[in-house]
Amino acid sequence: MTGSDMPLLHFSITATDPEHVARELAVILGGRAMPFPPFPDSWIAFGAEDNGTAIEVYPVTHILDAGETQVDCLVNRPDTGRTFAHAAIGSPLEVHALLDIGAKNGWLARKCNRGPFECVEIWLENRLLIEVLDQAMQADYRKGMTMANWQSMFGLD
Repeated sequence: MTGSDMPLLHFSITATDPEHVARELAVILGGRAMPFPPFPDSWIAFGAEDNGTAIEVYPVTHILDAGETQVDCLVNRPDTGRTFAHAAIGSPLEVHALLDIGAKNGWLARKCNRGPFECVEIWLENRLLIEVLDQAMQADYRKGMTMANWQSMFGLD
């Protein structure tokens, strides 16, 4: 299998304002945001290709539970604040446009060097990190983030 055969299909995050965050993520992805009816007050941002790539955005007061036979959504739970969880996503937008999204929302946004690749950190609602890569950054990511390079960088040979 190649990397294109194993796409990231979707991931989920929480936000204090799911609709607003989903709409901004849709801009970053070049797609569209819509309500996510399976769970109350939730939204989904689709990517431009409309190939199933999406980010689900739930209220911070919602948590997932294993449930008896399938996942269940529990509501009205306390916000647990920041998390170590984050994601790196590609965008058709250029760096300046990504930084502008952060600035217009009052969110921390900055260009960073991660070693094998660069990204724009956007801290959604100043609490949740997404690393956004423009087209050139995505090419560098794919070149640098290989198992062989990882082993070499950290002496894991």
